[in-house]
Amino acid sequence: MIIEKMTSLERTMAVLDHQVPDRVPVALHNFLMAARMVGADFGDVMRSGEMLAEAQLAAWREFSHDVIMHENGVCAEAEALGCEILYPHNSAPHVKETILKSLDDVPKLKIPDPQKTFPLNELLKATRILVRETKGQVFVMGRADQGPVALALALFGPENFLLAAGDDTLRPRILELLDFTSRMNVVYGEAQRRAGAHGSSIGAVGSSLISSQMYDELELPGDRRFCDAMRAAGCRSFVHSCGNETRMLSHLISTGADCLELDPLTDPEVCKKSTQGKVSVLGMLDPDGVLRRGDVEEVRRHTLEIMRIMAPHGGFLMGPGCSLPPETPEQSIHTVMECAREGGIYRADGTLPRQ
Repeated sequence: MIIEKMTSLERTMAVLDHQVPDRVPVALHNFLMAARMVGADFGDVMRSGEMLAEAQLAAWREFSHDVIMHENGVCAEAEALGCEILYPHNSAPHVKETILKSLDDVPKLKIPDPQKTFPLNELLKATRILVRETKGQVFVMGRADQGPVALALALFGPENFLLAAGDDTLRPRILELLDFTSRMNVVYGEAQRRAGAHGSSIGAVGSSLISSQMYDELELPGDRRFCDAMRAAGCRSFVHSCGNETRMLSHLISTGADCLELDPLTDPEVCKKSTQGKVSVLGMLDPDGVLRRGDVEEVRRHTLEIMRIMAPHGGFLMGPGCSLPPETPEQSIHTVMECAREGGIYRADGTLPRQ
């Protein structure tokens, strides 16, 4: 027995609701690749809602993936708060100049109106265009940029933040800064929902930078705050964490997110056992080593193997675990889609056909 065919939106919602969809959905973390596909200057694309939407729609029309994940990098909130941002012609934007010179300046920070503040207003414009043009058939994720610690790093500088976080006398000011950045995440995530996004995401700082104890003390409260706020707003919450997060899975699950965005450095076998029935997982495909550099057969083998481990009984949105490099061959993504459509069709008992 085959489950009745679903739309991309229905398929994705089924996964997030811990139900088994008709087939494995595919999500693309592809803002750089999409910009390259339309042949535009990256700096121009990342600053224009219309161009961001055009690039994502071009990719969606080419691949017909189920989840459109749109953003302009990891500096949108930082720029809205006053940081100076560099927009290269062929790569992602990054912070050039922080806004906080001292923790004494934290009380002066103000939450901007996302509807009126660049570049958040352009990203919200892109969300509205994407929702309109996909006509309710596709899950649109309007990402809420970096999470509380990552945004604090952008505002104050990584070295300054980490040194202050380890100083007990400065810890109250660090917590004050994180309260502010958490509120910024929530305000922007809620604005994405009002613009029509079905889900929103923040990028957590995990074991690649801080210990599990520091995660629980500094990152986790803001992640939970974001996920709770998105739930209250009727928006699905996603928490992204790069690197090998195998030993951090229980901490990430405790955020209350609907879905964790993870890359293949996290052990897929452990990940499946740890998350099944608790939280969905998006990602696990190797964006650089395989999708960018691999030939068609390597991409196929890798995709089928990840799907074999992660997909049974649902709970899995397949895609690159982090942002696709701009030079990723389009054939790699077509191969991923073929694997999902041919080998990712669920039986009624939640299993997949034998590969």
